Amino acid sequence: MYDGIVQDLIDELGRLPGVGPKSAQRIAFHLIESDSDVAMSLANVIQEAKAKVRFCEVCGNVSEAEKCGICSDPKREQASLCVVEDSKDINAIERTHEFRGLYHVLGGAISPIAGIGPDQLRIKDLMKRLADPEIKEVIIATNPNLEGEATATYLARLLGSMEITVSKLASGLPVGGDLEYADDMTLGRAFEGRRRVN
Repeated sequence: MYDGIVQDLIDELGRLPGVGPKSAQRIAFHLIESDSDVAMSLANVIQEAKAKVRFCEVCGNVSEAEKCGICSDPKREQASLCVVEDSKDINAIERTHEFRGLYHVLGGAISPIAGIGPDQLRIKDLMKRLADPEIKEVIIATNPNLEGEATATYLARLLGSMEITVSKLASGLPVGGDLEYADDMTLGRAFEGRRRVN
């Protein structure tokens, strides 16, 4: 334990996802030992990101504008809609160069233990988007874990009566993993081998 502000900095850094106590300590001492310009630059970028970044009014992706770059790109295929849990998943899928359609971010996954049900997700917004007759296929790309599978099953049942092809990413992704950490080849093959669920 350190005194005062040093420990406060370590504690705050330790609250970040994926940053354990030792990493938080290393980052804190890096910032303390660096030129003040480094720390101030980081602080300014964090403040600017918090002030400027919002969620796309169409898909829910992070964006500085009302519409994200994907939703405002006229070259994207309008007939396919890929449903993901988080904005980070879009980046993972985009790296594969296998999908050129649009996205819909749910904002999480169904998790009764965490008190997250369908009403806490952007499923109503998804249903409004699916009223567009131009959309012919929905690809469910939730994480291959318990919550992601529960969400995929719920969506497949919900969309089953619609005249839309509903598919799900193929196996090949590790169960219990996150799309964000899948390598490009595995995720690309999973996308190519997706299967219908209705």
